[in-house]
Amino acid sequence: MKYWSTLVIIWLLSIASQAQTTTLNLSGEVLNAQPAMVYLQKFDNKIFHTVDSARVKKGKFEFHTALLLPELYGVSIDTNRVPLYIFLDKEKISVQLDSAKGYSTSLVKGSVLQDQFNDFKKEPAINISDYIKAHPASLVTAYILYRNYSYRLTPAQIEENIALLDPSLHNTAYVNTLKELVRTLNGLAVGKKAPDIIGNSPEGTPVKLSAHYQKYTLIDFWASWCAPCRKENPNVVAAFQKYKDKGFNVFGVSLDKSRDSWIKAIENDHLNWLQVSELNYWNSEIAKTFGVRAIPSNFLIDEHGIIVARNLRGEELQKKLDELLNH
Repeated sequence: MKYWSTLVIIWLLSIASQAQTTTLNLSGEVLNAQPAMVYLQKFDNKIFHTVDSARVKKGKFEFHTALLLPELYGVSIDTNRVPLYIFLDKEKISVQLDSAKGYSTSLVKGSVLQDQFNDFKKEPAINISDYIKAHPASLVTAYILYRNYSYRLTPAQIEENIALLDPSLHNTAYVNTLKELVRTLNGLAVGKKAPDIIGNSPEGTPVKLSAHYQKYTLIDFWASWCAPCRKENPNVVAAFQKYKDKGFNVFGVSLDKSRDSWIKAIENDHLNWLQVSELNYWNSEIAKTFGVRAIPSNFLIDEHGIIVARNLRGEELQKKLDELLNH
């Protein structure tokens, strides 16, 4: 807990380098629902934490909370659902909060940053370098690089894109996270030794990765809530069944939040190998140690813990194992 408390402090201090505490001027109305409350949530490492709530009166609500602005927040009528992502700034902002279709039909007026974010969502397949050059000083740009591209780029490419950002963004939380990610990923290249890790099994027993090395071990990051992970699981199962007698092992690391959901997914997907989880979602220290920003993600290591391949998908995993174990 001390480790993550320190990270939160660093995050808040880095936000303050660009943002300032300002009284929010946000008003709105709720469509297609009659909730008693609307919740204002703060974005932090892919997780939203409630920072304020407002009572809904005749379908309308207001927030005048002192916040660090500009920054990304969430607005929701249910804290168990993904909120409406909304970039708030120091201007007067209004929102029509439509809970239907995952808030996708909601409207936000008054936020230039939100307008940019909405435009990006209409055409997300962009060249990130060109996008940064077009919007170099926008917090939204730093967020997009951090959230949508950090897991697609090499450490060198991340550094190149950071350099394209306006210096005013270089000490924001998003860019500081990217700088730390570069340092992590540089230590996880093919040929480097993977960090040793310890996690709890579904039964609560500590399990150490290095105690279970075989000829080749796949460190497989996934979660029960991750649809692409569940789609990929049959490919991992097929590889495990085919090569387990030749020295192939899988070490699953789940980013789950719920122990019951985790165990149910293990059983339903027939994941008959070692599994560990901190049940801490994106605040997983193991995921951070391996620079994992998206799942599914994996590392193939040899009997000495040396990384021999990364992010093998579908038939690529079996092809690599055939190359390593049958030749």
